[in-house]
Amino acid sequence: MRLPDSFLDDLRNRLSLSAVVARKVTWDMKKTNQAKGDWWAPCPFHQEKSASFHVDDRKGFYYCFGCQAKGNVFGFVQETENVGFMEAVEILAREAGMPMPARDPRAAEKSDHRSKLAEVAEMAAKWFRLQLSTGAASAARDYLDRRGLTPATLERFEIGFAPDASDALLRALTDKGIAFDLIEGAGLAVPPEDGRAARDRFIHRIIFPIRDGRGRCIGFGGRAMNPNAKAKYLNSPETALFDKGSNLYNLGPARTAAGKGQPLVVAEGYMDVIALHQAGFEAAVAPLGTAVTERQLALLWRITPEPLIALDGDAAGQRAGLRVADLALPLMEAGQALRFAILPEGQDPDDLIRAKGPQAMQDILDDARPMISLLWQREVAGKSFDSPERRAMLDRTLREVLRRIRDPFLRRHYGDEIARLRGDLFGVAPRDMAPQNSGRGDRPWTPNWTPGRKWQPPPQATATARGSALASGNANPDAMLEQVALAGLIVHPALLSEFTPDLEAANWSRDDHAEIAGILLASETGIDLRDKVAARIGEEDLETLLGQGHLRVSPVLRSEDGARRCVRDALNKLAARRGADRERREAMEDFADDTADEAVMWRLAEATRRRDAAARSGGSDDDGPGDDDAADKDYLQGLLDTKVWEKTKKK
Repeated sequence: MRLPDSFLDDLRNRLSLSAVVARKVTWDMKKTNQAKGDWWAPCPFHQEKSASFHVDDRKGFYYCFGCQAKGNVFGFVQETENVGFMEAVEILAREAGMPMPARDPRAAEKSDHRSKLAEVAEMAAKWFRLQLSTGAASAARDYLDRRGLTPATLERFEIGFAPDASDALLRALTDKGIAFDLIEGAGLAVPPEDGRAARDRFIHRIIFPIRDGRGRCIGFGGRAMNPNAKAKYLNSPETALFDKGSNLYNLGPARTAAGKGQPLVVAEGYMDVIALHQAGFEAAVAPLGTAVTERQLALLWRITPEPLIALDGDAAGQRAGLRVADLALPLMEAGQALRFAILPEGQDPDDLIRAKGPQAMQDILDDARPMISLLWQREVAGKSFDSPERRAMLDRTLREVLRRIRDPFLRRHYGDEIARLRGDLFGVAPRDMAPQNSGRGDRPWTPNWTPGRKWQPPPQATATARGSALASGNANPDAMLEQVALAGLIVHPALLSEFTPDLEAANWSRDDHAEIAGILLASETGIDLRDKVAARIGEEDLETLLGQGHLRVSPVLRSEDGARRCVRDALNKLAARRGADRERREAMEDFADDTADEAVMWRLAEATRRRDAAARSGGSDDDGPGDDDAADKDYLQGLLDTKVWEKTKKK
C-alpha cells in the first residue's frame, strides 16, 4: 500500500521530530538551542556519554556524529521500535490522532498526479514572474514601487503579473504540451461554461506564488489591478495540491527565521507579510484568504509557543482577532498561547512601516497583549454594570469563557486573572476570593473559593483564649497553628527526627515560618535550636514572629510527651483545615461549571463540616471534642494562650 504524500506531510506537520525522539533520549540542554529547533543528546543507537546525536526540527532530520546514524521521523521509529515503515507510520498516526487512510489501489497514481500538478504550478510561477517585466505590467510595477517594494523583495517573493487577457497563461502552457486537465487541476484555468471558452483564473492581477513548508508551489494569490473588480484579492481554489486551511503564506522562510530567534508574526495578507519581511521581520506569515483555522494554529505552535497576531486597528481587525481567540481558547495549554499586537486605528503593518518605519512596528510587537486582555475587553468595553442583573450576566459570560478552556491548569490561571480584572472593574475584590500562601494581610485571591463565617473560638474557650490573637481574627489561624508546631520542636529538638517528614511536606503560609522549618531540618537533634533560630533570623525578629511579652513556658510542653501531642495535633489541624479548603475549592469549581448536583452540594457541606470540626477538635472529624481528660482537651489552646515559644524570664 502506498500512502498519499498529503497524509505523510500532514503527519510530519503534526509531530515534531524532537517530540518523538524525546521518548528515547535525554536532551543535553546546555548544548541544545530549543528556539532554533536544534537538539542534542547522547545517541540512542550506540553507547556514549557525550551528546553527539543531533536533531534538526526545522529540517526534520537526525544525525549522529559518532555512529553516523541518520534519518527522518519515520526512520527513527523504525530503528528504535524494530518495525517496518507502515508500522512506524501507524504508530505515529495513533500518536497524532490521525486515522490511517483507507487502502487505495490508485494511491500511486494519485501521488503522481499531484507531482504533475506541482510541476505545472511551478511553470506558471515562472511565467507570471517573467510577465512583470513586460510593457503590459508597467502599471503593476508602478503600484509595487509606490508600495515601497525593492527589486530584491520582488525577487525574494517571486511576485509576478497576469496580463489583461482571458487566456494568456492557458495558451502559454498548452503550447508546451500541458494538458488542460492538469492546468485546471492546478487551479489555473476555468473550464468552458455558459457558452464561454476556457479561460485563465487570474486575469490582470499582481500574482503572489504560495509555497508549502517544503518549498513546493501549491497555489497563487492575485491582487486585482482593476479597481472595479468583484474581488480585490483572488486565491487559487481548493485542489488536490492546495488546501487553504492547512498552509500559511511564507511558512518555510518564516519557520527558518523564527528558529533564529525572530518573533513569529501573523499578519492579515500577502502585502503585510512582504512589508514586514522587507523591514526586517522575516518570521511573518498570513492565512490564505480565509480566517485562521485549527490546522494553521497547530502549524504556528509547532514553530513557536507564542505567536504574535498583528491586528489592524479598525473594528474589522478587532473582530478578526476575537475569532482567532475564540478558536484558540479550547486548544491552548501551558506554554502554548497567543499574543495580540494591536496597530493604530486605520493602519495595517504595511501602512505603519511605510509611515513611521520598522521601529514603530517593533514597539507594537513589544506591547503585544495576552489573549485574556482581548477577551476581557470584549465583555466589558462600552458596557455598564450598574445593576446586580448586569453584573450577574457578566459573571455568566465569563464562566462560559472559562468552561471552553480544556486544560485544567490553564483554566485555573485564567480564572485567577478574570477574578482580578473583575475586582478592579468593580473597585472591590469579589466575594469569591481565597487566601494564598503569602503571609500578608492583603493577600491575592482566586475566584474558586467562598469564605465561610468568621472564625470563632470553641465554646469551652477560656476568657484568655477569647482575647487571643487567634480567636479575635487578627491573625491567620493557619499561621498560628504553624507557630505552635514550630515552637514545640524548638523547645524539644529531640522530636525533630519524628516530625521531619511533616516539615518537609508542609506548605507554610509565611516565608519566615518556612525559613525556621528549613533551619530545623538542617539541624542536628539535641542541640539548642532556640538560640540557633535566633542567631539566624535575629532575636528581635523571632520575638516579633512568635509573640510579645515574657511569659512562662506552658506546662504542656515541659514534658517531651506533651510536646509530641501538641505538635501532632497542630499538624493534624493544619492538614484537616487545608484538606477541607481544597475539597471546597474543587467542589466550587464543579459548581462554577454548571454541573452542581446533590453530590457537589454534599461535598461543600462536608468540607465545611470538617473544617469547623478541625477548628474545634484539633483535626478530628467528630463534631466536638472526644472523651479525653480535661487537661488533654485544653492543652493546645493553653499553648496558644501562654506563648510557649518564649524563654522563661531570667531572674
